[in-house]
Amino acid sequence: MQPLLRSVCRALAMCLVLTGLAVPGAAAAPAVPTASASGPSAAGKAAETWTAPLSTRGRYIVDADGRRFRLKSANWDGAQGSWNGSGDINDPAAHHSGQNSHGIPLGLDRVGIAELLADFRALGLNSIRLPFSNEMLHATGPVPDAAVAANPQLRGKTPLRVFDAVVEALTADGFAVILNNHTNTTRWCCGLDGNERWNSRQTTRQWADDWVFMARRYQHNSRVVGADLYNEVRRDVLDDPNWGLGDGHDWQAAAQEAADRILTEANPRLLIVIEGINWTGVPVDGLPHGRPTLAPVRTLSHTLVTSGKLVYSAHFYGYTGPHHSGATGVGETSDPRYQDLTRDQLRAVLHDQAFYVSEESGQHFTAPLWISEFGVGSEESGQAARAWFGNLTDYLADTDTDFAYWPLVGWSTDGQGRPAGDNWAMLRYDSAGRRSGILDGDDWRATAWHRLMTAPQKTGPVPSTPAWHLLTTDHRDFVQSLSARSLGDWDSGARKAACPDGERLIGLSHTRGRGLCTDAPTAGALHTPGSVATVVRDERYVPAGGDWAPGYSKLQCPDGQFLTGYSLRGEKVSAALCTPARTALGTGGSTLWFDRGDNRPPGDPGGDFAHGHYKGQCPSRSYAAGIAYTHRIGHLGRPDALLCRPLTRGN
Repeated sequence: MQPLLRSVCRALAMCLVLTGLAVPGAAAAPAVPTASASGPSAAGKAAETWTAPLSTRGRYIVDADGRRFRLKSANWDGAQGSWNGSGDINDPAAHHSGQNSHGIPLGLDRVGIAELLADFRALGLNSIRLPFSNEMLHATGPVPDAAVAANPQLRGKTPLRVFDAVVEALTADGFAVILNNHTNTTRWCCGLDGNERWNSRQTTRQWADDWVFMARRYQHNSRVVGADLYNEVRRDVLDDPNWGLGDGHDWQAAAQEAADRILTEANPRLLIVIEGINWTGVPVDGLPHGRPTLAPVRTLSHTLVTSGKLVYSAHFYGYTGPHHSGATGVGETSDPRYQDLTRDQLRAVLHDQAFYVSEESGQHFTAPLWISEFGVGSEESGQAARAWFGNLTDYLADTDTDFAYWPLVGWSTDGQGRPAGDNWAMLRYDSAGRRSGILDGDDWRATAWHRLMTAPQKTGPVPSTPAWHLLTTDHRDFVQSLSARSLGDWDSGARKAACPDGERLIGLSHTRGRGLCTDAPTAGALHTPGSVATVVRDERYVPAGGDWAPGYSKLQCPDGQFLTGYSLRGEKVSAALCTPARTALGTGGSTLWFDRGDNRPPGDPGGDFAHGHYKGQCPSRSYAAGIAYTHRIGHLGRPDALLCRPLTRGN
């Protein structure tokens, strides 16, 4: 969202200013059919045909037929709130750009929804990111009639019921909808506004409860394709969010928790969109501060209970920077903004911050990347900002990256017809419903937008891609297998980890309790559906004459089974989890030691799943059938070796 300066005076008599940090900024809802979507044409452009639901294959999003579906999106905002946080909430001047959204998507007061959707289609969009606030979900009063003046059928409805109607209209017209939890409270985002984290005004449990509610609400509408978990997680006055510390501000863990609940309690078909951390630190020269975005994912990624559903996202605006909050004047640092970087510098920074997750294939973090917010004003005259917009859209085109412009809809006049509103919007409407913007000429952004929308891109079928996923027992159990969860607490008192169903454990770290899962090389499930896993706590399955690690304790799977999980007490091996295979497995094999250094296949398949720790990994055409360890001095019961066996007999 566009910059909104907020100052805060705190301890040590230091007055610090944190700004926008990166943005401008019950009963089920009615269902629509699950057939392929191909809405009406607009401006001579036929709607894209696709079949819900959506999933992922490697770096690409695909539809139910396995065909590439690139998110060409924009943000239809308003339901997250427009009030700036001070002044009379009923005074338009107290709202962003003078636009009072009344907690519903903008423009419904000025234009009929069918006309709005036709304009969206004319832009070439196939999907809409639809922000909402948690407060909006619980509001019980109807929106004012004036807020839906151009859509009288929506009079008397609560904000949530208006939201329902918007979702229904979009999906019936063939658009994919991604729900975005933007704020806790219904107000403009994003600075020090009480919405810095998912749990700023509510508990993590309440936040996840709301997500389960929303996912269930639209579970019968297959064109509601995604849950974008939270917008621009950032520092509040006193503390930073983090990625993996295991406390109440751990965004990596909170996103994992909400994703698991959505997929297991509400709708396993949804894409789960997880944005990186938008800001940490105090923006003062000499103090640590910056925009981590997705950089932490390289060493700690997410593993969902339903594979093929994870999408990572990031936001980029020219006035901010990798270490620049976006402030001007008070609170501004000497760090460069993105628009200060050359074309090549920008590409290098964006790769390191976010684009690597889709550009580096075959890694535990590999996933589609969605740049779910970027934008610039139509009245922007600065050459640096204009060049940045062209450089960014060119990079999106060259990398074939999914995207969503911010914002889609805005006003061009106030209620009295005077010039007003948000000139960042792609489509602007005056009080009489007349449109201006990218579709109507005389908008300098149109050239870059057209280039982005028409650039060559991958289309058609996307082949199945082997998956790689990381396991971690840093702070809690991490059992990502639904079948293993059905066993209950299979090693009470120990921290347990298990691969998603269909994948096998192929790597393990000597310390830190990390594991690596895969279905390589064929991307096919190895397990027998409906089978019951075996918990191994001793050497009963080590055959006579088959001691593959003399002098070490060994947890070995029964014949015909493969390792899918493990448990630890502290860092000591406690148990192994083995799953029956659907086909005959190879026998024999070799011992892979990793107690004195890394022992992994060439080419780094799966990536560094335990950064800074020794780790072992079986070759991709093999499976792990056992774990060896010893309590001798210097080993302390940690994993020391794996038994690696060929996937098929005769190899």
